[in-house]
Amino acid sequence: MSNIIEINNNNTDVLQIFALLSEPQLLHYFEPAEGLFIAESPKVIERALNAGYEPYALLMEHRDIDGQMKDILPRCGNVPVYTADYDKITAVTGFKLIRGALCAFRRSPLKSAEEICRSARRAAVLENVVNPTNIGAIFRSAAALNMDAVLLTPACSDPLYRRSSRVSMGTVFQIPWTYLSDNISYPQQLRDMGFVTAAMALSDNSVSIEAPELKSIEKLAVVLGTEGEGMTEKTIAACDYTVKIPMTHGVDSLNVAAASAVAFWQLGRP
Repeated sequence: MSNIIEINNNNTDVLQIFALLSEPQLLHYFEPAEGLFIAESPKVIERALNAGYEPYALLMEHRDIDGQMKDILPRCGNVPVYTADYDKITAVTGFKLIRGALCAFRRSPLKSAEEICRSARRAAVLENVVNPTNIGAIFRSAAALNMDAVLLTPACSDPLYRRSSRVSMGTVFQIPWTYLSDNISYPQQLRDMGFVTAAMALSDNSVSIEAPELKSIEKLAVVLGTEGEGMTEKTIAACDYTVKIPMTHGVDSLNVAAASAVAFWQLGRP
């Protein structure tokens, strides 16, 4: 049974997790324990529940309780569900709720790269990708196009940030992911896990993404670099292959999210 709470000016302290706290503040909400993240829209909330995340509190309009959240709320247990009409939510929280519902979830401890890659044959590796929209789009392509895991360097944006999970349509909850260690060279860390590494870079000293030998590799890690600059020269030199997507009409590069879709489609099929 849901714990329905009508929003008023006396419960704004609890509502700050939806309206006022930054993503880093949510991340450290229960420090030293794991923090919170916000899932936005019924589809994303449902996929977070499917992945086993524990809801902490919800915010939605009256109409959504018996509307698009009707079948999801019973799965959330007795957590508080803050509700009002649209205008009241906007007045109290200071922002417009436009995607149906928000749910604050407790974070779970991350698994190690070795654990999530134990049976993986294809992994996406993101180096210093800082734009949450790109992170979300890459995850959606990874989940759809044959990647078994996503590994991120410590400087990458958090896949559970609200914009990332929303852009991914909740696929951040459908594919295993974690951060790589910053204590050792991550191409070596991947090699130690049995992966051959393929750095996606616009270099003349490269093989085409259509090279047949890439398809025959049993365990392949597809490495993509940050927006604009791409990967560091050190990373490219440390990878087993440098792989190039041929361009036409004088275009010099693709956005990293678009490049990821091309790479995952071509290299994700054994």
